[in-house]
Amino acid sequence: MTAQTHAVLAADAGRRASGWLTWDNARRNPRIVIGGALVLFLAAVAIFAPLLAPYDPTAVNGAVALEPPSAAHPFGTDDVGRDVLSRVIFGSRVSLSVGLIAVGVGAAIGISLGMAAGYIGGAFDLVSMRLIDALLAFPALLLAIAITAALGPDLRNAMIAIGVVAIPGFTRLSRGQVLAMKNREFVEAARAIGCSDPRIVRGHIFPNITNPLIVQATLAIAGAMLAEAALSFLGLGAQPPTPTWGADVYYSQRYLSNLKWWMSVGPGLGIFLAVFSFNFFGDALRDALDPRLRRSR
Repeated sequence: MTAQTHAVLAADAGRRASGWLTWDNARRNPRIVIGGALVLFLAAVAIFAPLLAPYDPTAVNGAVALEPPSAAHPFGTDDVGRDVLSRVIFGSRVSLSVGLIAVGVGAAIGISLGMAAGYIGGAFDLVSMRLIDALLAFPALLLAIAITAALGPDLRNAMIAIGVVAIPGFTRLSRGQVLAMKNREFVEAARAIGCSDPRIVRGHIFPNITNPLIVQATLAIAGAMLAEAALSFLGLGAQPPTPTWGADVYYSQRYLSNLKWWMSVGPGLGIFLAVFSFNFFGDALRDALDPRLRRSR
């Protein structure tokens, strides 16, 4: 067997080295099934919100204002007669869209920058990481508040701010993974058979670092949804009458002293369930995809 054949086999082995999640892994870890079911449930609620919501979430009906939970209104109504359950259901659309879009944009930019910095190295790596360090110098939520306040209170601007906040985590993670991979035997073998640098990064390194990036993305979505709720609570997210969990919690807090608790419980449960589901799913994915954790069990 020639040296070039050895190199080809080593490069192909490296391309297949990533341990993708399989049904067998999921079956051995029921938390993945439970977490995935919760995430799919939230996605289904957001997609089919017009069919699931019993009322128009923005419809005002003073005749039923501040009604406690009942058969007609399971989560009660707010001070202008809007159905709280309907607003919670439609609020899932805002939270999930912010989580997916903002994290998707942040991940795309952060992973691209991190992989380039880790593979190219040198001055590009130095400058890129100092910029990331500058972003990390600010607390994430405060940075998101500052960006949204500068751009103006709006859902799109909140997405931009949350996406910017997500970039450093993906950049540092992808850079570290590339640094650990770029001198491995299968990468050297790919170079030996004449693969270009873009092909090596795209076809040999990236498939082997996707697992930690998937876990990071899952956990980042939970953080993005919590950040969106915080921005909406401060009036920097989607503007009324758009139903959002954070804004509804802020709006209803004035009635807690009068024991009108149901106005806050509904959106609060929505925030809790969404963040818990993605964190639970991400933690289960980490346990299933990390080979070190698999060996320790």
